[in-house]
Amino acid sequence: MSGTSEGSTPAADLDRSAVTERDSHAATCAESLDGADPPAYRSVFAAAPLAMALVDRDGQVVDANQALGELLGGDGANLVGRVAADLLDLASDARTWHAYREVLRGRQAKLRCTRRLKHPDGRTLWAQVTVAPLDGGGPPGVLLSVADVSDRRDLQARLRHLQMHDPVTRLPNRTLFFERVSAALEAESYEQSGTGRIGLCYLDLDGFKAVNDTLGHRVGDRLLATVADRLTECAKEAGQNRPSEPLVARLGGDEFALLVEDSTGTEQLADLAESVLKALQAPFDLAGQRMNVSASIGVVERHAAGTTATALMQAADTTLYWAKVDGKDRWTLFDPERNAHLMTSQALASTLRPAIERGEFRLEYQPLVGMSDGRLRGVEALVRWDHPRFGSLPPNRFVALAEEDGSIVPLGRWILATACRQARAWQLDRPEEPPLFVSVNVAVRQVWDSDLVADVAEILAETGLPPHLLQLELTESAVMGSAGRPLQALQALSDMGVHIAIDDFGTGYSNLAYLSRLPVSVLKLDGSFVRGFQYEGTGAAPNPADEVVVEAMIDLAHRLGLTVTAECVETAAQANRLRSIGCDTGQGWLYSRAVSPDRISELRAAGPDRAAPVGAPQNP
Repeated sequence: MSGTSEGSTPAADLDRSAVTERDSHAATCAESLDGADPPAYRSVFAAAPLAMALVDRDGQVVDANQALGELLGGDGANLVGRVAADLLDLASDARTWHAYREVLRGRQAKLRCTRRLKHPDGRTLWAQVTVAPLDGGGPPGVLLSVADVSDRRDLQARLRHLQMHDPVTRLPNRTLFFERVSAALEAESYEQSGTGRIGLCYLDLDGFKAVNDTLGHRVGDRLLATVADRLTECAKEAGQNRPSEPLVARLGGDEFALLVEDSTGTEQLADLAESVLKALQAPFDLAGQRMNVSASIGVVERHAAGTTATALMQAADTTLYWAKVDGKDRWTLFDPERNAHLMTSQALASTLRPAIERGEFRLEYQPLVGMSDGRLRGVEALVRWDHPRFGSLPPNRFVALAEEDGSIVPLGRWILATACRQARAWQLDRPEEPPLFVSVNVAVRQVWDSDLVADVAEILAETGLPPHLLQLELTESAVMGSAGRPLQALQALSDMGVHIAIDDFGTGYSNLAYLSRLPVSVLKLDGSFVRGFQYEGTGAAPNPADEVVVEAMIDLAHRLGLTVTAECVETAAQANRLRSIGCDTGQGWLYSRAVSPDRISELRAAGPDRAAPVGAPQNP
């Protein structure tokens, strides 16, 4: 069993005082043994509650106390002459074995590792082994001390299980799901063995909100738990005669996912989706109520090479919308041709302006979470087009078209007014809490073709939203090199108290010298930099170049008095690393996709533990 270093985990923090006390006692014993006569160290051994042994330079036990004998299931005297490495499994991995020999030879000051040992009575225990040299005129060799840390390891395992599982359904939660997806997409995961493919069924329940509204959240939670049980049974059946069964996770609300690693093709995913629909068609009997629930499922199956967790989920999300648009209670397979050609630019562009007049647009909001405390600080407003033919369209399907024909001006004005009105409603809804700011994307054409400053001033006056709770995002290419009217507009907005943010920073001109002269208060790091951290926590090294660049940009931003937001945060490892290098806020699939205003209100009421990644410090 490989030795493991002591990580900074909640359980380790709880037990830190005990570890410090053991280390202090072991150090005291080592000092007593240095230069001591044999009777002296014998008395120290006899009195020590910590299991210890003297090991000579050849690695054989010279003396051992009774505490060590009891820990290993025998008598301390019977350990004399035994090879210490065999007793404590120190040679089972090359790294620990090399370090141990270096200590024996006097070329390394200390070794600490954790080993999994088998007790003669059949139980397994975890032992923290410390090896330190004995200097001076005492017995030649090293002092080996052993502490039983099984309780701490059990506590760590329980805490991690709680952190990684949903309390309602007991399924893996969003954090664990994305860890598994990221690990499955690593090259070493699929190149050495398996099919090299990955599949995903992404589903949500049709009409679940009505259940919550009419029968209450308690019944809704029971329904979710029952759905989870049925999905788990489907996964078990699908995993028969296969190396592993699909991972079932609850991603939040009524959203579930079934991840198929090493999938064998679309037929396997189609069979799984069919079995899920059939399982959910059976009536549910809850609290004396008999109800029927259906689901819409987006199915994605592809080569693992060349894809990312974000790309996989975006494809699944798009396909889930297709399933709903196609009539619900069905599964739909991701179709690249449908994605590329069905929603043609001509068809969308021809209906943009009438759609604004008909009110076919709505806003969703993606949380912006404080990296230091896990609290919801603000939201980014993202527009969706509820197209009568093509369903719900994300902004990347129509914003560029709106910029081309000028309809971005009336659309942008509507987005700004709607977002400010919603932010003010959240502020009034919970006046005792720090208010949320709202971040709104602004196109360059809005600055040139309209009086943006006047529009913002008018909307803030109408809605009553304080200017400091509004943040306007412009792309780096639009801001860098700004002169004349755009720069004057940005300065006027900043003087008004509105915050200016550069979106997708690091992908455009990156004129850092010019940046210091702009009225900018926030940099949003492009997601391509954040993905450089995706390997952390999986055993492989992260991209050192991305780490250096991101750390340098954050440091520069802070020196200029700016705050930094990281986009596309997908894993807890990314969040922890970004927080450690000083990133201020983050957004991405780890925390939440863009959701409705009501869902933001729920997240806000739930507190920081619903938004913070695993391991993030949280305020009481």
